Amino acid sequence: MTHEHILSAFDRDLESIQAAVMKMGGVVEEALRNAVTALATRDVELAERVRAGDRAVDEMDLAVKSDAARILALRAPAASDLRAILAVIEISSHLERCGDYAKNIAKRTRVLAGMSEVGGAVAALRRMALFVEQMLSDALDAYIRKDAPRAEEIVARDAEADQMYNVLFRSLLTHMMEDPRNITACMHLHFIAKNIERIGDHATGIAEQVIYLVTGALPEDDRPKEDRTSGELRESED
Repeated sequence: MTHEHILSAFDRDLESIQAAVMKMGGVVEEALRNAVTALATRDVELAERVRAGDRAVDEMDLAVKSDAARILALRAPAASDLRAILAVIEISSHLERCGDYAKNIAKRTRVLAGMSEVGGAVAALRRMALFVEQMLSDALDAYIRKDAPRAEEIVARDAEADQMYNVLFRSLLTHMMEDPRNITACMHLHFIAKNIERIGDHATGIAEQVIYLVTGALPEDDRPKEDRTSGELRESED
């Protein structure tokens, strides 16, 4: 087989898994959008569809990684081609985690649907979710375009997502202190806010992979984290 044929086969394989990961990204974006819509409208049925749909995201992640492993074994890519395969594996992992967070948000809808609304909290969550969803969409767009400057701008946006989370966290604390009857609902809402903030972190991780793909170097781990709330929630639920 000539070098040109090998190169063509690698390019076809790479295009295939890139298309798969972009499809996965679209599914994850829709899951986040539906999870937050279900919360806002108290649509338990929609929330259950989001939860059930997470299995498909997991299967897509496994398929991407299986195909990537096959390409590594068969094509033995060098340098920039190797970076392309490693980047798609990392991006798939980030998307799988985002799918978990969307599922976690949906899990809270059934409980919150039976509780009194906490003034302004759901609207603030929707604004934050829209911001983070746009980060995710832009990160995937930067990936497919190999646009490192745009990816750097997305990394910088993570601080704003963190600040939105901090403002919401303080608001929920105020509601809990003013009326103890709000405590249970506010704890669920805080968990949702943290999951949305985590999706922003993974969108940032995708953007950092774009920078790695284009430049060969990951950004230094010195981006400021604006999440100053105490304690950490687990990254996902069983």
